[in-house]
Formats: sequence, structure tokens, C-alpha cells
Amino acid sequence: MPRTRSLAWSELKIGVVAVVAIALAVVLIVAVGGQGGFSWQRYELKTKFANVQGLKSGAVVRVAGVDVGKVTAIDFVGADVQVTMQVNKENRSRITDQSRASIGSMSLLGEPIIDISPASSGRPLNNGDFIPSARTPGQIADVAENATQALQQATGLIKQIREGQGTVGKLFTDDQMYRELNDLVTSTQAVASALNKGNGTLAMLIHDPVAYNRANAALANLQEVTGRIAAGEGSLGRLLHDDQFAKSLSSTSDNMDKITGRLTRGEGTAGKLLTDQQLYDRFNSVAGRIDKLATDLEQGQGSAGQLLHDKQLYENMNGAANELRSLISDIRKDPKKYLNVKVSIF
Repeated sequence: MPRTRSLAWSELKIGVVAVVAIALAVVLIVAVGGQGGFSWQRYELKTKFANVQGLKSGAVVRVAGVDVGKVTAIDFVGADVQVTMQVNKENRSRITDQSRASIGSMSLLGEPIIDISPASSGRPLNNGDFIPSARTPGQIADVAENATQALQQATGLIKQIREGQGTVGKLFTDDQMYRELNDLVTSTQAVASALNKGNGTLAMLIHDPVAYNRANAALANLQEVTGRIAAGEGSLGRLLHDDQFAKSLSSTSDNMDKITGRLTRGEGTAGKLLTDQQLYDRFNSVAGRIDKLATDLEQGQGSAGQLLHDKQLYENMNGAANELRSLISDIRKDPKKYLNVKVSIF
């Protein structure tokens, strides 16, 4: 009997040691290999997605690429999918209401995980709070969707080109446009060849140093002129910089405005001439008479007209004038010869 009891106690000790060893192994496995550590070291967070892309319970939760927890539950809530996570409490200060949860992947084609963006500002989330979700850029589905849209656009573009729509389509389908473009290319080549050979003004400007120097000198002169104007030299420079000159010019402009206003209102002789029809008719009548008089003189009518056109009459009048001039000269030389005053008294 004592030996039996001793064996039973030995077996009990072996069983207790085995159970303790298994428990310690489980604790070590959970503490070392599991995400999040012990249950009292974790707190719960939730988020929602329209599509979890194959996310499963037990998936890794990361903050800035560091494993901080795991997914514990995935449930439908209406049209969305609610994801429940267990996260280490030591990362609570990094996960605030400014953080966003998105679905990433462990590798390019790996299983989905939860990525949480860290935030240095905002209110830290408590146990059971929701993290706003965000769409992760660069997903395979997004790439495929963008590629599909690009292929559709390329297909539509090729279809338009085949139908002759647009400039490129017309270039492929319209022979006339192709010939015109070909002529344009030929002309461009001819112009380039002429420039290379030095033909024309532009070619001379490119190849002839004298023409270049002249153009450069002209530009220098223009720059000098603009510099003088900017410095206020000359009339144009004074106009731009001299306030007194500008005021004088403005005053002259005002006076011209007043004069034109008076002319428009019919004030003064010139204004009446512009606006008074009767005065205009008189001037027009006088001008007509002067024109008629000039016509008559041109045609040789009247004494003045004959004087202008009759050479004999002109010579006679010229001879009479000469004789009268000679008579006056003789009278001045010997007045007694011509002025003999005889007084008789009865």
C-alpha cells in the first residue's frame, strides 16, 4: 500500500508539471508569436468598408507598417462590412480621430491586412470607437479599372480615326489633306534649303555678318531711344514724365474740345458756317460767282479777260503806259515846255 500511494503521487506530480508546462508554452506562444499580446494589453477598435477585398479574421493590423494587432471579427452591417480589431494599448497615442483605416496587403499579391495611418494630433480613440475608413490608392482593382478605361478610350480614338473624324482621322482618310500636308512639308524643306544657301533676307541675316551687325545696331539705337524716353529726354520723354507738359497738353486738348463744342453748337463765324444753312448758301453763291468770274477770265470774256488773252491789247496798253511814263519824265525835266500859263488883263 505505501508503494502504491508513492506511485500515485509521482504520477500526479508528473501530470501537474506537464499541465503547467503546456500552460506556460501557450502563454509564451501567445505573448511572443501572437499580434497584440495578452487580452489585458489590447483594446478594441472598429471600422467599416464597402468592400473588404477578401479580408479574413486573424488578419494583421499595422500602424505605419508595424504590426500592432489583429482582426477579430468581420460582419455585415447593412450594405457595408464592419471590421473589429484588437490593437495594443501602447499604440493608443498614435491612433486618433485623425487616423484613417485602409485595406492593404502584406505583399503585392499577398493576403489583405488593415493599415492604420498614424496621427500626431487629435483625440486618442477609446475602446470600441470607430476609425474612419479610406480607400487605399494603387490597388490591383484600381489598376485594372484604369487600364480598362484607358483601353476603352484608345478603342474609341481608333474608331474615330478610322471614321475620319478629327485632324488625325482626316489625315489618314482624306487624300486631299494628305497632299496638302505633303506640299507643306515640301515647302518647308524648300524654305530650309534656301535659308541654308543664304537666299533671301532672313538667310542673309543668318549668314551675313554685315546684315546681322546692322540689325544689331538698329536694335541698339532703338534701345537707346527707349532709354532716353524712359529718362525723360525729348518731347516724348517729357510727355511721359513732365507733369507740367502733360497738363499743358491736357489743357490744349480741353481747349480743342471747347472749340469743337462751340463749332458744333454753331457759335462764331466758323460755327455758323458749319450749322447755318443760309450762311453756307451765301458762301456757296459767292464761291460760285468767283468760279464763274475765273471761268470768264480764262475764256477771255470782258476787258480783263481780253487783257489776259489778247496780246495786241496787252502790247497797246503796255505802249500807252510807256508813253505816259515818258511824258511824265519830260514834264519833270522841263515843266515850262508843257505848262505855259498866260495871264492877260483886259
